[in-house]
Amino acid sequence: MSKQFKAKTVEFAVTGTSADAFCSRVAAHLDSFPSMSVFNCSEYFIFPGFCDVHVHFREPGFSYKETIKTGCEASARGGYTAVCTMPNLNPVPDSVGNLKMQREIIEKDGTIHVYPYASITVGQKGEALSDLAGMAEDCIAFSDDGRGVQSKELMKEAMLKAKSLGKMIVAHCEDNSLLHGGYIHDGEYAKAHSHRGICSESEWGPIARDIELIRETGCKYHVCHISTKESVELIRKAKAEGLDITCETGPHYLVLDDSDLEESGCFKMNPPLRSEEDRLALIEGIKDGTIDMIATDHAPHSEDEKSKGLEGSAFGIVGIETAFQIMYTNLVKTGVITLEKLVELLAVAPRERFGIPLGCDYTVWKLDSKTSVDSKDFLSKGKATPFEGMPVDGECVLTVCDGKVVYKK
Repeated sequence: MSKQFKAKTVEFAVTGTSADAFCSRVAAHLDSFPSMSVFNCSEYFIFPGFCDVHVHFREPGFSYKETIKTGCEASARGGYTAVCTMPNLNPVPDSVGNLKMQREIIEKDGTIHVYPYASITVGQKGEALSDLAGMAEDCIAFSDDGRGVQSKELMKEAMLKAKSLGKMIVAHCEDNSLLHGGYIHDGEYAKAHSHRGICSESEWGPIARDIELIRETGCKYHVCHISTKESVELIRKAKAEGLDITCETGPHYLVLDDSDLEESGCFKMNPPLRSEEDRLALIEGIKDGTIDMIATDHAPHSEDEKSKGLEGSAFGIVGIETAFQIMYTNLVKTGVITLEKLVELLAVAPRERFGIPLGCDYTVWKLDSKTSVDSKDFLSKGKATPFEGMPVDGECVLTVCDGKVVYKK
């Protein structure tokens, strides 16, 4: 490392570069900034820039919730230098023109790497395929996140088309016929407080269906935000079979369960917080490699949209500013996983699976800092978090993207 910058560096094999090359690049970059000598001590850690393959930046169409600019600022504060933005926008990126509209905003306001998804179906209505061929070069993958593709036949058609284009299907797995107006997990809390529940099969049923389709089509496939023990087991078996499948889960599913629920919209997300048994199954999936990466599903809403309790509030919480802290405090500091494993989940595996390169992107953390989650301090427009007030370890002090400082404490 640079003589000037004696921070500890956790080294990993990152897509497109070796650990030594990454360290050398960071050291050379820091040497070019004399003001960085403030970090001349051994208490800081340098990590590859984190990569989140599942965020909602809400623009175009819903800029009162979040914008590309505020989403990038929040991401950089959380140590992220690359994100993939979901297509539930207005207009939906289901055509070349609509996707171009989003990309123009990204080019103008993006301060980190922002890779947009294109929708699988027109208007995300699940009735006809979007212009997948026309958008293939300008999107990271195809997804209808926020809605599950209900038709098996249409999903098969999408998989075949995606395979022919060399693109991945990124699936929100949810069977609408099993929802019955539910809005939290169909578990003990729902029963005790007379809430309508969402059954686990509404998630794992579509995963089982799509695994059959992967066998038929050979499509490259990724499952969004898994939350149930059955989902973990299905994906574990599919991987053992050699199918081209990966998946993600979120920090909230790894730390909280439905016994932690409160009568607040800050605890309402889709899929919902499940049982402790499900949470423990997700932990095992992280440890044995069944779950490939952690993604935040950062989903900001206005204060009014999140102020109507569990039943009336919009689905979705924010998380990109707190993800590393929550995982480091609750999984690494407790000995569940190593720090190296956490950075693999946050930075290495997402880039490898989605083909996202690592240039001069890194983030610097002071891991012995102690603070607590305070939504009033968020850079995101969204403030709804189930972790409000939670004591956490670690603080991001610097994030660099393409050699440019995009966040500095």
